[in-house]
Amino acid sequence: MRDGNVVVIGGGYAGVRLARKLDAAAHVTLVDRKEVFFHRIASLRAGVRPEWTGAPFIPYDRLLVHGRLVVGKAVRIDTVERRVTLATGDRLPYDVLVVATGADYPEPARFVGTTPDEAAKAFAEHQHGIAAAGHILVVGGGPSGVELSAEIRLARPDARVTLAHSGQELLHSTGSARAGRRARTWLTDHDVTVRLDSFMSPGADFGTYRDTHGGILAADLSFWATGTTPNTLWLRLAGHGDWLTGTGHVKVDRTLRVEGRPDVFAVGDVNDVTELKVTPAALAQAEMAAHNIISYLRSSGRHGNKLRTYRAVRRTPLIVPFGPADGVTVLPVPLGESAVLGTRATTMAKAKTLMTPYMRRQLGYPSS
Repeated sequence: MRDGNVVVIGGGYAGVRLARKLDAAAHVTLVDRKEVFFHRIASLRAGVRPEWTGAPFIPYDRLLVHGRLVVGKAVRIDTVERRVTLATGDRLPYDVLVVATGADYPEPARFVGTTPDEAAKAFAEHQHGIAAAGHILVVGGGPSGVELSAEIRLARPDARVTLAHSGQELLHSTGSARAGRRARTWLTDHDVTVRLDSFMSPGADFGTYRDTHGGILAADLSFWATGTTPNTLWLRLAGHGDWLTGTGHVKVDRTLRVEGRPDVFAVGDVNDVTELKVTPAALAQAEMAAHNIISYLRSSGRHGNKLRTYRAVRRTPLIVPFGPADGVTVLPVPLGESAVLGTRATTMAKAKTLMTPYMRRQLGYPSS
């Protein structure tokens, strides 16, 4: 028996896991602007290597057995009538609404357009640009910036590659100085110029970049891996700006419900839970939110004591590939300094396949 209508807006990692968990328990409608799942973890390599162009795109058609996918853009939420209006004018009634619209990433880790063909074209343009550039600049020394720099270097051993980072060490968000040192060693050993304490901005002339110390750098191509922006502008335009923090994240309580809205949840990168915005955390939120939604539906929302509270993931494994056969893994250790694992563990866990077989299985497809 399935209880109630659940509308999930956003088909990223959290939205997909949540929709699949609820499929047998509720009438699930997954709304996404894309007609396929975008495996963002594979997108940096797809933006560099032509043979990976199609890897990030996995169809949604095997995800749900009972529920349905609606390709469209949500533009309005009526919390009184409990319905979502799409740009097409279609209205979707809900008993529980889930906001899982994630965050927007800089290119090439972005789904450009609305179809796989449009996104693949954008990947191809990046590939061509990288193949032709004499000097490539990557700005940002977090996991994405380090990974992208390594992918570019391996694809273009003849090019000049510079990684500029505003901080004092790479991979600072991991909390492990050892991981940052390992990343810097790998990059410098592979002739990537690493500039620390170097906050970059576009220069006055095309193809030039200026740092805060007055230095000028010329590059044929640049990528900015400097953070993400929550995809919540649509909520503000829909009249629900009061749901958002100053940074644009959705305010949630400890049960992952939007503050003051017992029938609205927000999961994944889009909410204001203070933790690293990484895939394992998004999946953990989806698991707990699924439990709470089922409890809410089966108790008609009356018994709040049945809901679980979410504990932010303060220390989570973080894997940063340096291409398909190397990288660094930061493994939290209780009451101690994080363990830093190298080539073998990182290659097996992520670097070689970028978890593509795993995500294909999650969407009901064979690994190959």
